[in-house]
Amino acid sequence: MRILVIEDNRDILANVLDYLQLKGYTVDCAQDGLSGLHLAVSEHYDLIVLDIMLPGIDGYQLCQRLRDDAQRDTPIIMLTARDQLEDRLKGLNSGADDYLVKPFALSELVARIEAILRRSQGGGAKHKLQVADLSYDLDTLQVSRQGRALKLNPVGLKLLEVLMRKSPAVVRRAVLEEALWGEELPDSDSLRSHVHQLRQVIDKPFAQPLLHTMHGLGYCLAERSDDL
Repeated sequence: MRILVIEDNRDILANVLDYLQLKGYTVDCAQDGLSGLHLAVSEHYDLIVLDIMLPGIDGYQLCQRLRDDAQRDTPIIMLTARDQLEDRLKGLNSGADDYLVKPFALSELVARIEAILRRSQGGGAKHKLQVADLSYDLDTLQVSRQGRALKLNPVGLKLLEVLMRKSPAVVRRAVLEEALWGEELPDSDSLRSHVHQLRQVIDKPFAQPLLHTMHGLGYCLAERSDDL
């Protein structure tokens, strides 16, 4: 999931960026309204975190132009120190999906992000995941690449789902191990073996690798031009 944060307060921006990246999101940022609007229009984001008081154009104007002029329906959470009812209504009427008053807990921001993303995906998880030419239908458990059906065991399917949902972010080993085995971790380095098996199925028959090892960190499923 890719998020754009538009905030001119450097301390708040740094805290939000660090926390969202820790949670596995890919994050871009802007510190003024015009730069933020340019990014929001020219790039694809799953959600925008938008401060109201910005240099250039404020959050209300940015949101209005994004909705009316650019015809973008990207979900928006507004951040502001203003907590009056008329301010909240103005933000919602300009096209925001949610409104969070400063100071706020980072955990609450993430909870609101996750709630909005669930709603924007139809009330639940995506039924089909897509990374480059690799697709995974969560209803039928069918995996294919370039139209070719691929066969994975249950552990491989779960591992693939986590990596695809987080793509293009790096997923740490601990996150993958918890997703596969919970607190009952196997004694041996089973994760490495399962990643190897997954790579044999989704990458080996094809020219472009998608599953990358980020040494000392974890794994990344993404279309990349650089060699890792």
